[in-house]
Amino acid sequence: MRPHSRQILIVEETFGANGWHCELVEGRDVLRAGFEAHHTRVDLIAQAFPELNALSVVTESPMPLGPEHLPAVLELLSRANKPLTLGGFEYDIDRSMLVFRVTNLFERERYDSDITCSMVHCAIAELDRIIPYVGIVRNTHADLLDDLDLQRLLMREDVLPPVPGMEEEEEEL
Repeated sequence: MRPHSRQILIVEETFGANGWHCELVEGRDVLRAGFEAHHTRVDLIAQAFPELNALSVVTESPMPLGPEHLPAVLELLSRANKPLTLGGFEYDIDRSMLVFRVTNLFERERYDSDITCSMVHCAIAELDRIIPYVGIVRNTHADLLDDLDLQRLLMREDVLPPVPGMEEEEEEL
């Protein structure tokens, strides 16, 4: 069994410093964690690629879909990816999982903890953001899917989770 890389150990240190529980996967440069987001539980996988000085953070959540809803959800994810500059949504058909993946190439062998934290926050927030939209598509009767305007659906803000820190600002006003 080969030892964990310096890079994944630095990611583990970053998780610990933030009070996030995680577990290293034996024999791989991977760690796993779980988070309770606003809409769902999010499983997180962080994988280091030492030879590239890269870190990939993947969040996923179960979302079983029937074959009649799959094309609409894939289109929704494609439309949601279009304005993103970091990361992207996927749907793992084999495991029925919604996925968000973000990767960063670091300049040095030592990963920056602020960037790692931002990647974790981004991956959790983005997956949590898309869950209600996918849920709306999944709960739409198959006969009405053609009438569903996915672009307009993505503009709805009433289903978005609150932005941390914004609640306090609104209370002060």
